[in-house]
Amino acid sequence: MPRRRKKNSRNYFTQETEDAIVLYNNTTCTEEKSRIYGNDIHYAFFKLTENIIHTFKFYYTEVDKIEHLQQEIITFLLSKIHLFDPSKGAKAYSYFGTIVKRWLIIYNTKNYKKRIKKAPVEDLYKDETYSYNLEDDRVADKLSFFIDEYIFYVEENFDKFFPKGNDAQVADAILELFRKRENIEIFNKKALYIYIREIMATNGLEVKTPKITKIANRLYDLFKNNYISFLERGYVEFEKV
Repeated sequence: MPRRRKKNSRNYFTQETEDAIVLYNNTTCTEEKSRIYGNDIHYAFFKLTENIIHTFKFYYTEVDKIEHLQQEIITFLLSKIHLFDPSKGAKAYSYFGTIVKRWLIIYNTKNYKKRIKKAPVEDLYKDETYSYNLEDDRVADKLSFFIDEYIFYVEENFDKFFPKGNDAQVADAILELFRKRENIEIFNKKALYIYIREIMATNGLEVKTPKITKIANRLYDLFKNNYISFLERGYVEFEKV
């Protein structure tokens, strides 16, 4: 069985957080709401806003510290928390993540427009923090974000997706290409197959090309179906296994 990797980005928003939000909304006592929020929700909201700001590089702000921006967003989330309805199928993580991203897109765009109006033209030419292919950058950021979520999803379900023999180990070797995507300079199909075989060989296993192809196709189907859903919805919600 391949080794499980802890994924820090999701450790803060657990099932306990999901349950706490439901409990918060179902509680009428102000003191109890305050206790639930302080103990079980605030940290998750804080880390969620922090991760999205840095993942999508929303750095055009009117505040001196990112933490101050996070507090603004959290205040907005609290004004919308009562609207979350788990019976509609969405997880709180995805629901509030989408709200944060939409809020930041509007906020970031507004502040960049202000900067353009105020800054001398020569300063804009020197500005290396803004991409003039912003949409392309956001697409790349979204893809990278989704790949990380996808890897975690498959790792958590290895035994369900690949229950036979050493299939899970082959799948893990293929996922290693995703994990090291920024450091791998080989892209042709033959070289990738050799790379996968080398990974398997370090574990004393020999695997044939047809098997690699079969498992790679299974991973591709999982990726494609969920990525299309991600682009349509704007948040990650993987198919239940």
